Amino acid sequence: MAGLPGTDRYVQSSMTVVISSDKPRPRSLGASPLIDPFGRVIDYLRVSVTDRCDLRCTYCMLEKQTFLPRAELLTIEELDRLCSTFIGLGTTRLRLTGGEPLVRKGFMDLVAGLSRHLQAGRLKELTLTTNGTQLARHAEALARYGVRRVNVSIDTLDPDDYRRITRGGDLAGVLQGLEAAKAAGLRVKINAVALKDDNAGQLADMIAWAHARDMEMTLIETMPLGEIEADRTDQFLSLAQVRSELERRWTLTPMARRTSGPARYIRVEETGGVLGFITPLSHTFCEACNRVRVTCTGTLFLCLGQEEQTDLRSVLRSSDDDAALEAAIREAIRRKPRGHDFDISRRGAAPAVSRPMSMTGG
Repeated sequence: MAGLPGTDRYVQSSMTVVISSDKPRPRSLGASPLIDPFGRVIDYLRVSVTDRCDLRCTYCMLEKQTFLPRAELLTIEELDRLCSTFIGLGTTRLRLTGGEPLVRKGFMDLVAGLSRHLQAGRLKELTLTTNGTQLARHAEALARYGVRRVNVSIDTLDPDDYRRITRGGDLAGVLQGLEAAKAAGLRVKINAVALKDDNAGQLADMIAWAHARDMEMTLIETMPLGEIEADRTDQFLSLAQVRSELERRWTLTPMARRTSGPARYIRVEETGGVLGFITPLSHTFCEACNRVRVTCTGTLFLCLGQEEQTDLRSVLRSSDDDAALEAAIREAIRRKPRGHDFDISRRGAAPAVSRPMSMTGG
């Protein structure tokens, strides 16, 4: 595999990818975990590798979205260094997001490099969230580099509705990606945003479809992030209402299962499958938050729904000493807020935060 520009080069065997360095890495400040002011251990990192996407979902971004200049994005090498520093500070789960991560040039080099932390046992899980459009091309390589599961965003199984919601997307290609992922041995979870006028009547059939194919599914309430053309008040569908309707059809059994993410899970007894609910508005998940997010420009956001942030790009580019980066991360975690303050009840209200979802990832 071609080496990344700069200090690191990848060495690939038939089954593994390791990273070697042309220079020693600075010593860590220590292995004590990242703990926020409320005693929560922060061990889950979500990193957006690009704000660009090959779809234009109506609830996510403007149809004519303006994307960041490429020079503002972290390089692949900087992303590797950033993620590796977090791992050295106790991050055990890492999710790569976007935008659409698989459209980022050099993305598979990043995954290949980060796989060394899986092999060394420092990282328990490396996953990604994708819209699935590029999955057929990359599923086999993702599995080879240690990715074991992916979340795929699909909001409808109707090709015409899919094309309308995504503004031109091809559902057939995404479904091919799902088959490629399963053939490569990846576990697939379907993420669907619940939209009152677009898919409310389709959610139960989507759940049955996913479970019949041994895929979990998670429903997500729309979140007031960034400017879009529509009023989110018109789009919002409470998952409490969805759950009530599902209970008329199926037996839903709450599960004690906890993952690194914000979902609450139930088992659908009639299908035997698992269904998750992510409810940032109707039932917040902040009390057990164990995660932070870094944008593709290196901005650390301590909460999806707050503006509290730290510029890590300037630290990355000002020094090769990882001690300074570690110190900046630790200082930021000490400012992590208790939770977000989403409110979608007021028609015409501004979004809770101005940045679009594609900037920080879901």
